[in-house]
Amino acid sequence: MTKQARLIIVCGLPGAGKTTHAKKLAGELSAIRFCPDEWMEKLGINLYDETTRSKIETLQWEIAQAVLQAGGTAIIEWGTWGRSERDTLRLRARELGASVELHYLTAPIEELYKRVQLRGKEDPPIRKEDLIAWGKIFQPPDATEIKLYDNPNSLTL
Repeated sequence: MTKQARLIIVCGLPGAGKTTHAKKLAGELSAIRFCPDEWMEKLGINLYDETTRSKIETLQWEIAQAVLQAGGTAIIEWGTWGRSERDTLRLRARELGASVELHYLTAPIEELYKRVQLRGKEDPPIRKEDLIAWGKIFQPPDATEIKLYDNPNSLTL
């Protein structure tokens, strides 16, 4: 019996624990993880370079679709702040016959700020005001959206 392809979308603001969670899942599931921040760091590209980030995410999605077509598990760790972005990923993965899970990670702004300060990857550093502003832009998945996924999973880390 062959296993079904599986897409896991890890969703949340900076500092929510997406990378930690995705790395754990990748190890447990023998999955391929797609994290644009890591690719940008390896290439020496500033994490705030949105043009390059968009190109990297496009490339990662092309590779992730190939993983799904081969019956594997892909983990998208982009933050996916908007529902429309999550919907696009979910619908395409379903077209490929994959199951799709959404793992939403959240934490209070104070905790997010503490975590991003500890990791210190961003230049310039993320300010608390940035997190507050991004929190207003971010579209957290609601109960209706979560029901669209297989094995609905909402995590607060």
